[in-house]
Amino acid sequence: MNAIPVAVADRFLGLLALIALVATVAAVVMLVTRRVPAWVPRAALPAAAAIAVVTTLGSLYYSEVAGYPPCVLCWYQRIAIYPQVVILGVAAWRRDARVWMTSVPLAALGIAISAWHVAVERNPALAGPCDPDNPCAIRWVEEFGFLTIPTMALIAGLAIVALTLLARRTADVRAAGTDRPSERTPA
Repeated sequence: MNAIPVAVADRFLGLLALIALVATVAAVVMLVTRRVPAWVPRAALPAAAAIAVVTTLGSLYYSEVAGYPPCVLCWYQRIAIYPQVVILGVAAWRRDARVWMTSVPLAALGIAISAWHVAVERNPALAGPCDPDNPCAIRWVEEFGFLTIPTMALIAGLAIVALTLLARRTADVRAAGTDRPSERTPA
């Protein structure tokens, strides 16, 4: 069986990261402006779950098929993303917008680690916990001039946070029966 060529996977995952980035920006704009199309609440959690699945499969592809050994920071990022597959998958199936209480802190941890990893890639002198035999500063992938594996993980984390908060916000608005938080009665 022939595996997908690494260059094809790099481009495909890079394009998906760009789509996730656009979705993140769109979700943030919707949260800030409080203008959410009717179809978005139904799509937010399944989209977040799909991002978690693709991120998990992408990380496994890079380590198990492409042969890129995950560094220490990569492992920590995996710890933050792998459970999201189950957490967000179940929440999407149950349409449970309260998942933000579990998903957002876990994603925030992954975002912080990813941001640090991106900084280490740019400035290898920052690589404190990294193994000298498998340094965290190696850029195995660099699509479109800026998308490295940690950058794609960072985008995935940001997208998961934005989408779960969007699902939460729309659930809060539905529960309050209004479009604007200022019209809600205090709890």
